[in-house]
Amino acid sequence: MRRIHYSWFILVITFFSIIVAGIVRSSSGVFIVPLENEFGWDRSVISLAFAISLFLYGLSGPFMAALIEVFGIKKMMVLGMSTLLTGIFLTFFMKHEWQLMLIWGIIIGLGCGVFLTVLSPYVANRWFDKRRGLAVGILTASTATGQLILLPVLAIIIENYSFKWAIGLIMVLSFVMLIIILLFMKNTPKEVGVLPYGAEEEIQESAAVQKKNPIGMAFRSLNEAVRVKEFWLLAGSFFICGLSTNGLIGTHFISYCISFGLPVVTAASLLSFMGIFDLIGTTVSGWLSDRFDNRWLLFWYYGLRGASLVLLPFALKEGTITLLIIFSVFYGLDWIATVPPTISISRQVFGVEKSGIVYGWIFSSHQAGAAVAAYGGGLIFKIFNSYTWAFFLAGIFCLLGSLFVILIKRQKSDSVVKDDAVRL
Repeated sequence: MRRIHYSWFILVITFFSIIVAGIVRSSSGVFIVPLENEFGWDRSVISLAFAISLFLYGLSGPFMAALIEVFGIKKMMVLGMSTLLTGIFLTFFMKHEWQLMLIWGIIIGLGCGVFLTVLSPYVANRWFDKRRGLAVGILTASTATGQLILLPVLAIIIENYSFKWAIGLIMVLSFVMLIIILLFMKNTPKEVGVLPYGAEEEIQESAAVQKKNPIGMAFRSLNEAVRVKEFWLLAGSFFICGLSTNGLIGTHFISYCISFGLPVVTAASLLSFMGIFDLIGTTVSGWLSDRFDNRWLLFWYYGLRGASLVLLPFALKEGTITLLIIFSVFYGLDWIATVPPTISISRQVFGVEKSGIVYGWIFSSHQAGAAVAAYGGGLIFKIFNSYTWAFFLAGIFCLLGSLFVILIKRQKSDSVVKDDAVRL
């Protein structure tokens, strides 16, 4: 019986690490109403804290990528999970609005930065020579898997006990994951005496990277990237991606459902139902990104997502659970299916070595869009006492995003780029 390649063990460890970080991030949706009730805080203030978190972990992306280059994947994962644990623990002692901003805006925002920005492409690029797109798809889908499994559980705990019991569950999971990372995570295949999955010869990495300044590396990469048209098109479309996913749906979907009279557990279950189909959709998207033109994949993803967001208010107004389930399936398949093709285009345009940090900057744009939607959604609710306009606008922006990606110049596939490099 053939031994399982260690790359797949690394994939599993990374998968579950991202699940834990993802559930911390996505749990904000079930905490908005409990925090309102517990402390009497304004919803726009709570939304601002979550918006800061979204923006900060996105902005940290290129710097996290540079730090991974210098210190390695394992050290950064340990640091990130320890930071998350600290923020979750401090939540038990939170009493004032500024503490919410500090804990959930800054500490947890930075803790999520490693896992939810550039970790997936780094693990895929370093541990996989073949099946990279599939690996990225699986790792990207892991954020939805945590949501799928845990959001209804958190909602039930909050409804029957309090939000602090839900925080306790997240803290236990984070601690267990920290131990697993410490014991089994590795930086490169060389550390366990193997080649990347599917590789036939070892790729030599430059030792000079270890001596570089991470901040300098991040800004030098940005300076090169801003001169390329594809960077702006990818960043612009990813801004819209963040705005229409974890910024709006991830933060406000549950509250939007509650405003139409749906119980919190039902709303959380619908969101987790999206996670089932996102796990399928994003994994398949990774497989497709290895085989088809990534621009057209993105065109259809953004267009179909926009259509579903425009239709959501009508589904909620009808109050028919069947329509909401159809929306959850349709939207779920498309939730973060945009990530594998975006990473693939970044790698093809900027090369394997530079694409990690450049993708970090592109992801910063994603989280800037998420922050705009997280705060903007709360603000629109405060003004109109409804989220409907927020969802209509997000749908229109998605249709605009589908036009951005089709303007990207067609790139050579990874295999063609590799063949060109060999000939040179």
